[in-house]
Amino acid sequence: MHTYLIAAPLLFVAVLSLLETGRALAARRRAPGKDDGLSAIDGAVFGLMGLLIAFTFSGAAQRFEQRRQLIVQEANAIGTAWLRVDLLPAGAQPAIRQDFRDYVDARLGFYRNLPVDAQTAAVQMQRANRLQGRLWAQTVAACRTGCANPAITLPLTALNEMIDITTTRAAALETHPPKIIYEVLILLVLVSSLLAGYGMGEARSWVHTLVYAAVLTLTVYVTVDLEYPRLGLIRVDSADHLLMDVRAGMQ
Repeated sequence: MHTYLIAAPLLFVAVLSLLETGRALAARRRAPGKDDGLSAIDGAVFGLMGLLIAFTFSGAAQRFEQRRQLIVQEANAIGTAWLRVDLLPAGAQPAIRQDFRDYVDARLGFYRNLPVDAQTAAVQMQRANRLQGRLWAQTVAACRTGCANPAITLPLTALNEMIDITTTRAAALETHPPKIIYEVLILLVLVSSLLAGYGMGEARSWVHTLVYAAVLTLTVYVTVDLEYPRLGLIRVDSADHLLMDVRAGMQ
């Protein structure tokens, strides 16, 4: 189980505790109904928290969709490159097609193992990189053999696009906001919980308290889950079936 999956219930408990702490402080340090003129500060803190949640959630959702689209692009690039192998000399095709099959298996193995076994995933990535180099060398050699055909260079173009998309996906996998953003977000959630509890005074409503804690915790969890879509409950790997379909068609 990953760290942030464990942290979600801890955050829920922390929010509840700070709500109660704020309520207890209010009951001790001010008379019932007395306004200390702190509503402006409360509003500023809650406003900052809402703004940061909105920006982090929007960014995470956008990156989630981009990663899913990159899977579609890679599946299309591999499918196109596979079809253009038909343009190469017949004698070169069997070895290139087998390397294509092995390459797609390695790519699927990398993303399948990434959430559970980083070492195995790294091995699959290295295998895919080696196969990329071999596919390129074989395709270049085949193109030189059949240089009289003007369309012989089309497989190289498709293969180049297939290789480029792997770099784009690797960059997208590592693209996240700085950790300080999430640290500040958690801090604002905790501070706002303390202020909310203080604002309740002696009044206690368990319904409001539990709903407040649950909503804040769920919002933070969903934001982080979208940011790391191969680790939690919201998974981008549901789109991997597109690559599996391409692999299944490589007969």
